[in-house]
Amino acid sequence: MKIKQLLLVLLILLSYTTLKAQKVFAVNAQWKADVKVYVVDAAWKADLLVFKVNTGWRAEENNGKWFFTASDWSANKTIYFVDAQWKADLTIYFVDTEWRAGWKDQSKISLMY
Repeated sequence: MKIKQLLLVLLILLSYTTLKAQKVFAVNAQWKADVKVYVVDAAWKADLLVFKVNTGWRAEENNGKWFFTASDWSANKTIYFVDAQWKADLTIYFVDTEWRAGWKDQSKISLMY
């Protein structure tokens, strides 16, 4: 009985961790995307500063740490990179250090939930 309870608790914890991770998949068509994204050339122009992590478990809740998945079904959000800023729902800038990641425009945070 104790083992079943332990397994249930572990399953709940693992699913919570998976649900809160910011996993994204870049689609090849605009109509397939949840969010249209434009990459700006300076951090001060961005709504969100993004740091690309190399494993899914390092991606955290909606805080700019993104893990790019290999398939759309394993992602929390699908994104499409547009070629002009006016076409975008969200502007991002890729940062080179994890501690710089985060939202600069809190009004757009709901786009990635």
